[in-house]
Amino acid sequence: MKILVFGALHIDCVFEVDHIAVPGETLQTCNGEKNAGGKGANQAAALGKAGAEVYMAGKIGEDGKFILDLLESCGVKTEHVKVYDGATVQAFIQVDKNGQNAIVCYAEKDSEIAQSDIEPALSAFGQGDIISLQNEIPFTAEMMRAAKKRGMKICLNPSPYDEKIEKLPLELADIFIVNEIEGPALASLKAGAAPNEILDSLVKRFPGKEIILTAGREGAYYACDSRREKGDIVDLPVEDTTGAGDTFTGFYLAARAKDYSVACSLGLACKAASIAVSRKGALPSIPKGSEVF
Repeated sequence: MKILVFGALHIDCVFEVDHIAVPGETLQTCNGEKNAGGKGANQAAALGKAGAEVYMAGKIGEDGKFILDLLESCGVKTEHVKVYDGATVQAFIQVDKNGQNAIVCYAEKDSEIAQSDIEPALSAFGQGDIISLQNEIPFTAEMMRAAKKRGMKICLNPSPYDEKIEKLPLELADIFIVNEIEGPALASLKAGAAPNEILDSLVKRFPGKEIILTAGREGAYYACDSRREKGDIVDLPVEDTTGAGDTFTGFYLAARAKDYSVACSLGLACKAASIAVSRKGALPSIPKGSEVF
């Protein structure tokens, strides 16, 4: 089974701050650095480190070629990533003293991805393969339709969640991976809804689909029709939560591809995310497979 991640590759500009800035406030920091990032790149790196056969598709600027080197060192095949002239998309990330983050992404260059890029990227994939998609690049709907025609299984992580999500052919997705913000939004519930309420609403809306809800320190929940499973975190000090969800997604899909049970896969993915939040950065914080399995 091959897994294709079609998504964004970003340069993360990370600033450590005492607290997340409020409107009108100026903060100073002595700690700032640039890292590889983008939800697509993070999830591909997690899949690669977890030992899956994973391919990355997308576009990146000339200044972002170091990200391709990093992905390849994680075991990701990058021949479907095209390099364009100009700057790579940048995300500006504040990380407070408790490890929580706030992210602003200047994503104009993600529009470099064209509809004509879809078929060439999918040409090497078919029945039984998986495509993992997020909501940081254009033409996601077209990718879903093209992948389904090829018999691929679709994993959708609707993040960041916005009005574009409801315009997607959601009925084509086989797996939904959502967090405590995306889950209630997709379920048409108020923020703060209980996990069981979110799951019950989502399985009613998407019968026969696999729903995975990540819930921070509460771990992760699985639902498919009447079936329910639960995975727990490993309690480690929180350094930086950036990329935790992407780490979870990559290790969950990799574990399932290795034929681990749903319950075991949830636990392994929670363990991987727990390790990731105990380290700084997004892609650099992702653990090796040997630390998790």
